[in-house]
Amino acid sequence: MTSGMKTIIYPVRDLERAKALYGRLMGVEPVVDEPYYVGYALAGQDVGLDPNGYGQGMTGPVAYWHVDDIEGSLKELLDAGAEKVQTVKDVGGGKLVASVRDADGNMVGLIQAP
Repeated sequence: MTSGMKTIIYPVRDLERAKALYGRLMGVEPVVDEPYYVGYALAGQDVGLDPNGYGQGMTGPVAYWHVDDIEGSLKELLDAGAEKVQTVKDVGGGKLVASVRDADGNMVGLIQAP
């Protein structure tokens, strides 16, 4: 079902301040630097800053599990009792994301590469 947890996305209110902090922390320049998303790649890990995250139900950082079949994986999680937070959505370039909440309120993200 998954090839591991390789992406974490932080909801941020001030993208420029967050970009300065996380850029300094990681010591690398963003690989994506847009008004709607800033993304970094470091040591096989993707770290994203989402200025729209709070408006989409994120209450803190969300770890994204990389899957080959996002629709099937989402269905399996819903069948196991998860609550849908975000339906499958193309976030650009064919990359698909979705998220659910477990019984304790924890967010679980899914991501499928193009």
